Amino acid sequence: MGAAGSKLEKALGDQFPEGERYFGLENFGNTCYCNSVLQALYFCVPFREQLLEYYASNKNISDAEENLLTCLADLFTQISSQKKKTGVIAPKRFVQRLKKQNELFRSYMHQDAHEFLNFLLNELVDLLEKEAQATKSDPETSSPSEKTANGLKNAHSNGVLKEPLVTWVHKNFQGILTNETRCLRCETVTARDETFLDLSLDIEQNSSITSCLKNFSSTETLNAEDKFFCDKCCSLQEAQKRMKIKKPPHILVIHLKRFKYIEQLGRYKKLSYRVVFPLELKLSNTVEDADIEYSLFAVVVHVGSGPNHGHYVSLVKSHNHWLFFDDENVEMIDESAVQTFFGSAQEYSSNTDHGYILFYESLGASNKS
Repeated sequence: MGAAGSKLEKALGDQFPEGERYFGLENFGNTCYCNSVLQALYFCVPFREQLLEYYASNKNISDAEENLLTCLADLFTQISSQKKKTGVIAPKRFVQRLKKQNELFRSYMHQDAHEFLNFLLNELVDLLEKEAQATKSDPETSSPSEKTANGLKNAHSNGVLKEPLVTWVHKNFQGILTNETRCLRCETVTARDETFLDLSLDIEQNSSITSCLKNFSSTETLNAEDKFFCDKCCSLQEAQKRMKIKKPPHILVIHLKRFKYIEQLGRYKKLSYRVVFPLELKLSNTVEDADIEYSLFAVVVHVGSGPNHGHYVSLVKSHNHWLFFDDENVEMIDESAVQTFFGSAQEYSSNTDHGYILFYESLGASNKS
């Protein structure tokens, strides 16, 4: 990596961002799924800053139990405080902790990067909530900002209504979907809210993120055996149902469902479909109908023709430069190279590098929460 690192430094020259670090991550056999997601999260700047802040304010707790949150905070701090600008770091403690915590990631089989991201964010939320519960019993340490309601009032604990806690993971990644069902007999609309940390979208050949989002929010008719029980009519009725984004997240994570179960084959197949993901995305299927603009800053790419083997790499935008992270290797790429990861217009193509998880940051809405 020494040569590659110095090559990257040469390529950036005096444009190398002040205080930034570009480090490859060592692969422990099959941990590219983990490395690619960690790079995307490291360059999710608001998340990184809050994690480093968390580490700085909690590092005095020497007897603190090691968990995924402390291991991740430790890894990010290790990267950001390196004297060199480029190099390689071995995320050994983090990977060991991950395998200890979840048997799913213990084997040497090919793992799914989206499952890992999902598990990690939910685990961080759980750990932060547990910590907040512990400090709650000590009124000196709990701050009112930690108890901000997030518009969801349906969390029950032993039958008592309590406002869910909003952690900094929620503040970055959580959005709210609303599921609207309209009874076609009495026209009553029932709306149910649910939170999400990422959106999983079905994909079609030669489509775009915008069209996938439109399909996600398209109206579906519930009839025949799918009828809806309308509380007002007190009976099963035909209805129309659709999903809208009620509260868009600050960081929008989109997972493209590239692995589809094919019944006739009795196994999963990778869909290499060409799905265009723009550098700037307008989100229009929101409840308020106001367009929200997002900018792409990271892409986790699945390389390979099938779901059970292959490799993961990531593309990351940092200080207006695009970088390509492939485990230990880091190199600069041109912005125009991003479109080579949209997918293949033909089913059988030699290109097997396809965008799988997209990370967008909302523009100009950094501190709305």
